[in-house]
Amino acid sequence: MPGAGTRTATTTSNPPARLLDLTRLISRVGRGALTGVDRVELAYLRHLSAEPVPLFLLVKTPLGYLLLPDGSGPDVLSRIDEGRPWGALDPLGRVRRRGSLEYRQALAYLRRNAVARCRRTGLARMLRQHVPAGTSVFNVGHSNLDDTTLGALREIEGAKISVLLHDAIPLDFPQYVAKGQPEVFLDKLSAVARYADRVIYSAESTQKDLARHLRHRLPAVIAPLGVEPLIPEALPADLTPDRPYYVILGTIEARKNHDLLLDVWEAMGPSPETPALYVLGRRGWRNDDVLQRLDAMKAAGYPLIERSALEDGPLATLLKGSRGLLFPSFAEGFGLPPLEAAALSVPVLASNIPVMSETLPEFPVYLSPDDPYSWRQVIEAWSVARPTLRLPDNLPDWEGHFRIVLSKAKGA
Repeated sequence: MPGAGTRTATTTSNPPARLLDLTRLISRVGRGALTGVDRVELAYLRHLSAEPVPLFLLVKTPLGYLLLPDGSGPDVLSRIDEGRPWGALDPLGRVRRRGSLEYRQALAYLRRNAVARCRRTGLARMLRQHVPAGTSVFNVGHSNLDDTTLGALREIEGAKISVLLHDAIPLDFPQYVAKGQPEVFLDKLSAVARYADRVIYSAESTQKDLARHLRHRLPAVIAPLGVEPLIPEALPADLTPDRPYYVILGTIEARKNHDLLLDVWEAMGPSPETPALYVLGRRGWRNDDVLQRLDAMKAAGYPLIERSALEDGPLATLLKGSRGLLFPSFAEGFGLPPLEAAALSVPVLASNIPVMSETLPEFPVYLSPDDPYSWRQVIEAWSVARPTLRLPDNLPDWEGHFRIVLSKAKGA
């Protein structure tokens, strides 16, 4: 497997090795565009793979755990980032047909290149055998926050475990998540409290939200997530706009509040003067009424264009040409789409929720997520004349995030 190549150090007090849990990102292979949390795990893979510190990758699969050795990061990254093929199925992949072909090929690749593998009960022993004492562990995808995985990682002598918690939405807004998820998430927080050495938060408001639910107070670091520059590329022919338009970006789920925008578009009517709305994101959960309404309005001729998956290049082009990004969400852990829009100088109309005013204080126009009348007024005004808004002085970037995360505690 290729080595890591030239790497640039972030801190002079490096640990003997790092280990990144890559379970979430691998589970997304073959399932379309990455979500916000997926992108965070990908950013960690990119950055830690380029550091001079040895990096191990841990992946939980349906059959157990796989441990990939130092030097694996760049090769795995090229297959996720650049679309390099994962290679042929192995005998196990041909027998077990659960998941997409690409996902099964990814698992076969991981099995071929793993330095070790084990069933659930052998994880602690495998880690002690292959991972150096004092290793710094990162879990940033909300996967494997349980006694089995974190408890085994804790048995690595001198290990330092950092967990990035993205939000408290399952506990503070249970009406927006799948049944049973609040209980599962509370169990995850309990495991974090038992085994983690520190928690990483992307915003102060997120730390305050989660502090109400963590049983023990853990050392914390606040490191805003980075905004990746989106490079515009040509649009598919079926997405070429024929009128002024807006974009809403994100999974179609209840907390994203697509319902408010459907109210606005219904009030404006299906006329040629009505601006278009590009609804970009896969269909989520507990949102059947909104999905049925969206389908009915599209069939009735409203200018609503839905696309479940769109590559970053065409997405950047759509955003850049729009009258604005609409972000009427009821709850967010960080809210990356408004920051990505701001980086492209695209106006943002957003909900007045605490995390938005923290991460992007003066750039958006803020409105209540319960006031479709005011949203319609602004949307109609921007359709006539796109506003010129003062760009934020400093958008967060990944270099800044990792400068905080890898230097705040010795040995990270």
